[in-house]
Amino acid sequence: VQLQASGGGLVQAGGSLRLSCAASARAFRYYAMGWFRQAPGKEREFITTINGSGDRTTYADSVKDRFTISRDNAKNTVYLQMNSLKPEDTAVYYCAGRNYVGSMLFTRPWEYDNWGQGTLVTVSS
Repeated sequence: VQLQASGGGLVQAGGSLRLSCAASARAFRYYAMGWFRQAPGKEREFITTINGSGDRTTYADSVKDRFTISRDNAKNTVYLQMNSLKPEDTAVYYCAGRNYVGSMLFTRPWEYDNWGQGTLVTVSS
């Protein structure tokens, strides 16, 4: 499956952005999806994930209560709504997908088979 992330940009601290990730999968509902980010000089960091049916999610502590993941299986798209952005949220954001039928959630990069190209989010102070 091919993934195309979009929606990044420059925003002031306290602002909001919504990222989108469009997938080419024929049966998108059978893909667990996740968002990761990578800041310069740092390892790729898990942010959030959602199962195929969209009824289970989990978040990293660093973004809990500020970010929300959702998906529209009819549009083959997963979203990341980011509110109350902080300068430390500055990073390249990647969406990832894994063909999986079930309720398990995946939080580690190596558990995903497919990656988007990344979209840069810059939060100014």
